[in-house]
Amino acid sequence: MNEKIILDINEKPKPAVWLTLSFQHLFAMFGATILVPFLVKMDPSVALISSGIGTLIFLLITKFRVPAYLGSSFAFIAPLIAAQTGGGPGAAMVGSMMAGAVYAAVALIIKATGHRWILRLLPPVVVGPVIIVIGLGLAGTAVQMATNNPAGDYSLLHLSAALVTLSVTIIFSVYIKGFFNLIPVLIGIASGYLYSLAIGIVDFSKVANAKFLEMPNFTMPFLDYQPEFSWQIFLLMAPVALVTLSEHIGHQMVLSSVVDRDLVQNPGLHRSIMGDGLATFAAALLGGPPNTTYGENIGVLAITRVYSVFILGGAAVLAIAFGFIGKISALISSIPTPVMGGVSILLFGIIASSGLRMMIDSKIDLGDKRSLIISSVILVIGIGGAVIKIGNSFELHGMALAAIIGVVLNLVLPGSESKQKNAHKEGRSGQSSAVS
Repeated sequence: MNEKIILDINEKPKPAVWLTLSFQHLFAMFGATILVPFLVKMDPSVALISSGIGTLIFLLITKFRVPAYLGSSFAFIAPLIAAQTGGGPGAAMVGSMMAGAVYAAVALIIKATGHRWILRLLPPVVVGPVIIVIGLGLAGTAVQMATNNPAGDYSLLHLSAALVTLSVTIIFSVYIKGFFNLIPVLIGIASGYLYSLAIGIVDFSKVANAKFLEMPNFTMPFLDYQPEFSWQIFLLMAPVALVTLSEHIGHQMVLSSVVDRDLVQNPGLHRSIMGDGLATFAAALLGGPPNTTYGENIGVLAITRVYSVFILGGAAVLAIAFGFIGKISALISSIPTPVMGGVSILLFGIIASSGLRMMIDSKIDLGDKRSLIISSVILVIGIGGAVIKIGNSFELHGMALAAIIGVVLNLVLPGSESKQKNAHKEGRSGQSSAVS
């Protein structure tokens, strides 16, 4: 790299610098990480703790050679909601464990056979449209959150809180430079919260009554639910791993470019995928959402040129500590739904746009019938919510069905192998924009 590295991967910073830079990474991931549990009705404190534990697991598995932070995955929002609706919180956690197990299985196969096959299985022409489905499939949820009051009726007052949140987030994303440009989501949520306090739609009593130190609401197997394998839950959650695996690969390629090392070869893609999978499995054991590597934190690494894994580990420890502070948990829980709806409008739109960007960066030619057919079928099946049901035990629908059909179409439709390889090579930068 042309720019001078300030702290390399295994360099330890001075204590004051260590704490400051760890807080910066904590802020970068904070807004998105707490938004996911807010949407799927999980405890945000558990999400913070599981993201911190997951990051430490990831660093350990990758031999402290990959400076990455793991936070809540947006790709699993719709499947988690569907799993909870059908079988409660326990079903959602079992599904998350299954997704983690898929990661682990893929990691072992990659270790034995290499990683080229997974790039051919998940080219941008498949992953791009699926990412678009993730974003647009959640669009209705974001709008309802932004426009409705707690009773579910339209409210202009609540909509105003969403618009203030959205406006501030956009302003800090576009017009503000420096550190604050790294945390526009967090600033937008804070501004929306202050505005909501001013117009009287915040219940602050929980914050006042909360203890400083408090045990989060963990949802643990055998204590809170009996784990049971279900093909329906497996088919709901496991196919989403196809999308997040591609996202993970893209992040590792971009991160390799940032730190000027080939992380795909050393410590190896099998190690980083295994770390990601074990982090998701650990999160499920605690009652948190699945984890994934965060592009936001990769952006912080690129801007600061500080790559130390000690700083990422410090951010993980801070996240775990925050999860046990009752005042912080109560403060997060008191955020009005329209505030989260306002920021969701932008984030879900960015998710969809990142899928489109992946296709553009990969030079996917929609004038080519093969590419047009694959992307078109994925979009309509995913956004339309198509369902395959066989009896009462087998159900495959929405994004999971779209992802599987996309993979099948890519394998069976005639096309040039060399074109797919070129698309992968040219589209690696686009994959870095995939959903968190």
